[in-house]
Amino acid sequence: MIARRFKTASLAAHCLGILAVMATTPLARTYAQDATPSDSAADKGWLAVAPGRVEPVSGLIKIASPVPGIVDEVLVKANETVFAGQALIRLRDSEARAQLASAAAQVAMRKRIRNKESAATAAAARRKTEDAVADAETAVFEVRSLVDKAVADRRAGRSSNPDVEAARSGLQRAQEYLAQQTDQLRKIAPDAPLPTVAEGQLNVARDELSASRAALEKLTLRAPVNGAILQVNARSGELTSPSTSSPLVLLGDTSALRVRAEVDERDIEKIKSGQPVLVRPVALRGREVAGTVSFIAPLVEAGRYSALGQRNMTDVDVVEVLVDLSEPGALVVGMKVDVFFRQDTASR
Repeated sequence: MIARRFKTASLAAHCLGILAVMATTPLARTYAQDATPSDSAADKGWLAVAPGRVEPVSGLIKIASPVPGIVDEVLVKANETVFAGQALIRLRDSEARAQLASAAAQVAMRKRIRNKESAATAAAARRKTEDAVADAETAVFEVRSLVDKAVADRRAGRSSNPDVEAARSGLQRAQEYLAQQTDQLRKIAPDAPLPTVAEGQLNVARDELSASRAALEKLTLRAPVNGAILQVNARSGELTSPSTSSPLVLLGDTSALRVRAEVDERDIEKIKSGQPVLVRPVALRGREVAGTVSFIAPLVEAGRYSALGQRNMTDVDVVEVLVDLSEPGALVVGMKVDVFFRQDTASR
């Protein structure tokens, strides 16, 4: 009986010791349930512990359809590398192309009518520059289509990377020329005479043509940045809209990885920009990756990530902290990690 009481008292003392370690920091209490004694905040001197997830250095970029439509072509697949501006998904666009053809015909007709009128010297300079801007806009639109065709041919094995790069270089030159002509028109317009009726009608027709091109472009979803395709949720023939819950494509710049951690608001005063941290993936026990705090959000909000222990994280208000990783190693986008903040001091 005495021995049993002695063992009970020793066990109680041991439990009190663990509870004292768990009380060191708010989030350290939740981690202590899964941690070994050598991992505890008291033993290692951690200022705070926070849950997080691995993400691309660009963050997760969700591509959704800006307008309702039917998916006509899915032009990429998971793990594929894409460049900024590359077409990812094309929605059915037959109606939009018909409207574009009609607008182009209107411009051609209005231009022929305008050309029958003579113009003064100042008006002639403005006309010439307006035509140059319109031609440059057409060139950009057509060369972008050539880039899309070059990429499609590369996927089909009919062309190579140099062909795609040549098309992209041509698009860049066309965009630069358009910017130059637009700037030139901006300089000429204030001093030129008011446009005639024919000139005004041509300008209206050109604006309608630009609107038709923009409407058609909305039906082609493009990559906003260079990166890798992480997930494709679109299927040919599916109906999509801006309110669709899942993004059609998920992509990100995976040339580097970072961690988005959620620090308990009661610990945030301990976290500084530039502070070193240690990142431990939940799925890869024993692995550790060094990192540095790169950003601290100026906003307190409800936590989203699952708890490190049994504590309900939805009851905790947190601050998002971004951590740049030195060598991600085996870490993969989306992995759950625990972030340990060291006691090293650094200025915000």
